[in-house]
Amino acid sequence: MTPRTPTRSGLGEAGSVAVEIALLAPALVLVLGLLVAGGRLWFARTTVVEAAQTSARAASLARGPAEASAVGADAGRQSMTTAGLRCAQSSVRVSTAAFAVPVGTPATVTSDVTCAVPFGDVLLPGLPGTLNLTGRGSAALDTYRAR
Repeated sequence: MTPRTPTRSGLGEAGSVAVEIALLAPALVLVLGLLVAGGRLWFARTTVVEAAQTSARAASLARGPAEASAVGADAGRQSMTTAGLRCAQSSVRVSTAAFAVPVGTPATVTSDVTCAVPFGDVLLPGLPGTLNLTGRGSAALDTYRAR
């Protein structure tokens, strides 16, 4: 049996930590960027749907179709602004056809909100510059209220 020669631990491993960090850093930056983009997307979708619901609810409380359209659009825009959602382009459309339904018949006011959410500041390859999100909300009109 031959005696074993002791080996020096760490021989030939000088600089391996620097190489590992250099290989892992881009992956960690990519994961961080995906988390930021995912969080922004979740926040934007939730805010757009809530703005649509707020818009429809405000429109359903109005007395006439012209007032409902104006109040609903203003409420939708204000809801997005209050939440801090920044849209490159946005629109709020309120359908006031429910005001033409005769009293005693159930009717629903609907609202559609669109928002082009910018992602240009999240520097990830393949991520679009803007993403168009839409939300739809509805609220019932009082069945027996004069229209």
